[in-house]
This record gives sequence, structure tokens and C-alpha cells, in this order.
Amino acid sequence: MHIPSKPTKEYKNIAFKQALLRANRENDEYDVRKWLYIPHTYTDYRYILGTRGKNPLICIGINPSTARPDGLDNTLKSVERIALGNGFDSFIMLNVYPQRATNPDNMEKELNAALHRENLEAFSYALSLCKQGKPSVWAAWGTIIEKRGYLFSCVMDMVKLSNKYGVRWFCAGAKTKKGHPHHPLYLKKDSLLDGFDIENYCQIF
Repeated sequence: MHIPSKPTKEYKNIAFKQALLRANRENDEYDVRKWLYIPHTYTDYRYILGTRGKNPLICIGINPSTARPDGLDNTLKSVERIALGNGFDSFIMLNVYPQRATNPDNMEKELNAALHRENLEAFSYALSLCKQGKPSVWAAWGTIIEKRGYLFSCVMDMVKLSNKYGVRWFCAGAKTKKGHPHHPLYLKKDSLLDGFDIENYCQIF
């Protein structure tokens, strides 16, 4: 279980591009030819965790927990399984907000705008890795989007950015009564992706 140790504003080295450079260097903890892990060490925030490939499925959750390379939690195991089951050769996990907190109630109550900007840099980078057709993005944040007032505005910024790449949005499983996309954790092993009207979703909320 991960409980944030301090507000993310107290971290100084949060730049995504610097973290990306370090993440592409060989290290003794995991195989960088297989894993994309940014930052490359365990910290109170995480921008990206995934596998490398030519046709990745980008999954957007709400916030990271304890997963790391060769140590996926049950949510990430489900993400990888569904990505491969739907014809993708890899997955890239990002989140609406990158602060680690196993219990979303422990997420900070105020938005760290600088951290959010770096998270958008991470999203842009992930989208640029999609080499086969338009990027495919799986909305998978569930009802937890309602936990903090700033989370939906973060989603809106991600949607605006995705429009520049012609992204195809998907969801998996039944949407909630309010229209939120299903969280990956309790999906069936053979769940298929369905088209998700992200523009309509944004208008509702």
C-alpha cells in the first residue's frame, strides 16, 4: 500500500523530459528494452508504466498505486491482459493525476499545476509512440474521478491534447449510471474494447 509521504509541491525534480532520459538508460532493476517506467525509480509520483512495442494501447487510470516493472498490481495485470487480448502488442499506463496513492482518499486535495503539466508531457510522449495508425486510448478511471474536484479538469486537458493526434477513445465493460468508463480491476479476462464518445462524456460533466 502506498500513502503519499508529502505534498508533491515539495518535490523539485519532476520534469518529465529529464525523467525520460534516465528511464532509457540501462539499470540493474529491470530490463529497459522491455519496460517503459518513468520515473525509473519508485517515487511518490509516476508518469508512465508499460511495455515497449509498435502498437501500444494507452490506458488512462485515475492515479498510480504500487505497480512497477516486473511487479504489476492486479489493475495493471488486467490492463496488460486486455491490451493483448484486443490485438495490441504492448500497453502504456498513464493516469489522470500522477500522484501515487493506493487509497484515492489520500490524494492531495489541491492540484499541483506543475505536476499536471508534466503529466501532459508524458501523455504527449506516449501518443507519439503509436506508429500504427491513430493512437488508441482506453478511458479507465471509473467513478474515482469524482474524488477530487480538479480531476475532471485534468481529463479535459488530456482530451484537448489527444485531439491533436486524432486519438480513438475506447472503454471496456459497462459504463456507470453517470456515464463514467469502467475501472479495469474487475473486468472479465476476455473483455473487448468498445468505442467511447469522449466529447459527449465531457459535455455531460
